[in-house]
Amino acid sequence: MIVGIGVDIVDIPRFEQTLLRTPRLRERLFSVAEQALKPRSLAARYAAKEALIKALGGSDGVHWTEIQITPEPSGRPWFTLTGSTAEVVAARGIVTLHLSMSHDAGLATAYVVAEGAESIRAASVVPDAGDTAAGDAAGSPDAGDAAAGDAAGSPDAGDTATGHAVPGEGKDAA
Repeated sequence: MIVGIGVDIVDIPRFEQTLLRTPRLRERLFSVAEQALKPRSLAARYAAKEALIKALGGSDGVHWTEIQITPEPSGRPWFTLTGSTAEVVAARGIVTLHLSMSHDAGLATAYVVAEGAESIRAASVVPDAGDTAAGDAAGSPDAGDAAAGDAAGSPDAGDTATGHAVPGEGKDAA
């Protein structure tokens, strides 16, 4: 189930000028591994972090340097979260974060989908007179409902202890 969606766009030349004017922004916004990247890559990562905050519905407990974009060998980006940011994501029931980033023509953009586990429904729900044969709109389970622990987004042994998928965790950022 989708918990939140966020999108952000950054003007790369403007972002680069801001970094030149305020060099400490690299330290405040990016992990140590990210700080050495080119401005266009930093702009895309900034957009990704902003999009994540939008998907979360706010920035309470979120710290910029605890959000790292870690690419797979194929180049596919993933969030690697640490500290209170990882705790906030887990507390909001998010088990997977999907990220897409791009930069072209002086713009960097990022799109984030935060996915939560399917809600657990009690199997002992007794239908009342207003229910339909296939299950009522209030959430009674029917044959089409997913059971808790299904393959559609449930954490498995490969997920982190904080309850969200971060496939790039532990890899060095390119």
